[in-house]
Amino acid sequence: MNKEQHEKKSGFVALIGRPNVGKSTLVNRLVGQKIAIMSSKPQTTRTQIRGVMNRDAGQAVLLDTPGLHKPKHLLGEYMVQSANSAIRDVDVLLMVADATDGHVDADELVVERLKQSPSPAILALNKVDAVAKETLLRKIALYQEMYPFKEIIPISAKTGDQIEVLERVLFSHLPTGPFYYPEGMLTDHPERFLIAELIREKVLLTTREEIPHSIAVSVEQMEKRGNTLYVSAVIYTERDSQKGILIGKGGELLKRVGTMARQDIEGLLETKAFLELWIKVKKDWRNAEHMLRTFGFERE
Repeated sequence: MNKEQHEKKSGFVALIGRPNVGKSTLVNRLVGQKIAIMSSKPQTTRTQIRGVMNRDAGQAVLLDTPGLHKPKHLLGEYMVQSANSAIRDVDVLLMVADATDGHVDADELVVERLKQSPSPAILALNKVDAVAKETLLRKIALYQEMYPFKEIIPISAKTGDQIEVLERVLFSHLPTGPFYYPEGMLTDHPERFLIAELIREKVLLTTREEIPHSIAVSVEQMEKRGNTLYVSAVIYTERDSQKGILIGKGGELLKRVGTMARQDIEGLLETKAFLELWIKVKKDWRNAEHMLRTFGFERE
């Protein structure tokens, strides 16, 4: 580490909140590139996603966590454990809440987690581009009553409104120290993980009902041949009926998923890609510990 880095701020920031409040959108906005998948469906993020925000002020390592909820299966338990573990041993907690949601008391579960940590907590009140000013002011007052946040900052992760203010506040609460990652690095996740997540995102975007939560993706093979990256991946689901839906009439839906995912892979890795997708049925995999380990989930 050079002397200049030692004079800058550096630390870890955990983003926590309920499902579907915009944590992944915010991480991508702060990092400056898409590293976390996004969807309008809740519980899109299943494990910690680490993004690196490099600015003149220093380096912040952002931990995007699964939305806090009451788990209904073993996968849900792993997701909540992942979120809880991120709360420990970080320099700053960044709670993200939805300004358009009328049920402020639904965030009590998240606030209870904040109370278990000695780290300073900042509230980012997201999606302010979709609410009236009077509503926003009432929301801020209610959150001030719920918890002694160091700062409450209205933002829009979608439009970028107030993001620079949020960045300044985050760095003001980080300690001075050396960088944890090289300055050009945006995430420490391997390419296989990022590709699997991009494929899963496209399934989320093209399906509905129970399908999104019942699938997992495993990248089986990656090989560079000349200027082209060849990828073979398996989409796992829980029932034969779901497999039929994922394939679609004449294979149309699976082809659409593959095309969109391939385009994102090429954009992310800046190389031509060939993507081959398969679908396999693994009944009740969300409650099978050995399958969860296969997909990279570990107990804390």
